[in-house]
Amino acid sequence: MRKSLLCFTAFLLATMACSVSKEVRGQQNVLSGTWTLDNIRYENNTGNFSSILFNDAKDICFEGSNWFFRNNNSTGRYSINASTLCAGGDRFIRWSVVDGSPNQLQFKFIDEKLKDISGGKGYRLNIASLSDAAMTLKSNVKVDGEMVTVVYEFTKK
Repeated sequence: MRKSLLCFTAFLLATMACSVSKEVRGQQNVLSGTWTLDNIRYENNTGNFSSILFNDAKDICFEGSNWFFRNNNSTGRYSINASTLCAGGDRFIRWSVVDGSPNQLQFKFIDEKLKDISGGKGYRLNIASLSDAAMTLKSNVKVDGEMVTVVYEFTKK
């Protein structure tokens, strides 16, 4: 009897540790689908900024990019249009929402066979707002020793 109780308690603790909050599940459901990154702007500092985002492409290349999030297996992609400044194409990702204050969207790069190609490294963006129609994500970076917030504004297709 005692052994059964101990096994049940261990199972219950493991299940609770792996579960996500109701809020996170809701955000994952809202994220699921196709989004367009309409605007990238910078806060908390003055001046003109240009940056390489996600160690991939210049910020201007991301404006107008399409992002797809599949909730049932936590995979997706973003597509950048080709231009003289931008290497176009699809970038495949594995994503999730991390419970926190604020909650965060995290992702890492994968290949078409869903294998990690980023050596376990990824990116986290604070979820500033999320609705069925619009999403705002933010990330903080240091520029010359001062904090700058990169703001990503999306609309859902």
